[in-house]
Amino acid sequence: MTEKKDLEAVEKLNEARNKIKNEIKKVIVGQERVIDELLIALLSNGHCLLIGVPGLAKTLMISTISRILDLKFNRIQFTPDLMPSDITGTEIIQENVSTGERSFKFIKGPIFANIVLADEINRTPPKTQAALLQAMQEHEVTAGGETYKLTEPFFVLATQNPIELEGTYPLPEAQLDRFMFNIYVDYPSEEEENVIVKSTTSAFGWDLEKVMGADEIVRLQRLARRVPVSDHVVSYAVRLARSTRPNENNSLSYIKNWVNWGAGPRASQYMILGAKTKAILDGRYTPSTEDVKIAAKPVLRHRIVTSFNAEADGVGTMEIIEKLLQDVKEE
Repeated sequence: MTEKKDLEAVEKLNEARNKIKNEIKKVIVGQERVIDELLIALLSNGHCLLIGVPGLAKTLMISTISRILDLKFNRIQFTPDLMPSDITGTEIIQENVSTGERSFKFIKGPIFANIVLADEINRTPPKTQAALLQAMQEHEVTAGGETYKLTEPFFVLATQNPIELEGTYPLPEAQLDRFMFNIYVDYPSEEEENVIVKSTTSAFGWDLEKVMGADEIVRLQRLARRVPVSDHVVSYAVRLARSTRPNENNSLSYIKNWVNWGAGPRASQYMILGAKTKAILDGRYTPSTEDVKIAAKPVLRHRIVTSFNAEADGVGTMEIIEKLLQDVKEE
């Protein structure tokens, strides 16, 4: 990060972040925290799980971001009859008109985009979920013995409807762990809802300006990894992740009581990566423990498996995380 180019890139990114947010505000009212977390995950080269009831403009928010960043966007509606080939693509037999020879041709599926919105991922069977999750991990698709690289940047956002759970296939913990952030999309305030209703029921259209492109985003993803981080910030993130595990020798009494399974090493990696990206988005050259705390909530939300005792006491994952952020001190 001592290089002059990197320092200039941080300043440019901070300016670009403000432009991106101003463009998003033309379409989306409120949801500042959600937009910030989405941008952090995108520039950290991570994937997101979006949790929220229908009608909170999740799809509109993602398609707006893709237009502003000049990225190809595809939405896949997950249904119980969706097959893996419906996502990754399929081979068809093609005949050469002049020679009469037949050969296989691969037709790319909707996964071949920069931003993929997997709508209601828990509505589809595990086999189809696995096809998406493999592409997320490897950034490539294998079909008919051939491997096809996905275009970078590649960013998956999966939505889950938290209220209709009948006929769903919940993602196992091992697959949830592949998502960097679990972002909760809440209802707008009364004031925001008034603005939403006025703007969406008029004939007004949005003229969005493109702020950056795919190549620039890939460069910024590399920049985020080059950001230096002090040992005490790394130590804090590791201790925070380890404090969620009930089988640790010095784990807190409420963790032993309320938690069945804590966060793995991927949590501390994502907290540091998220903290680095948050710092450069704010125009700073190194992250602090405050940045780790901001990243901790969406990173840990889906990595802590609560026990029956927690359910009986009416305690949710977020209350546990809030308590940990108060109890785990900097060294």
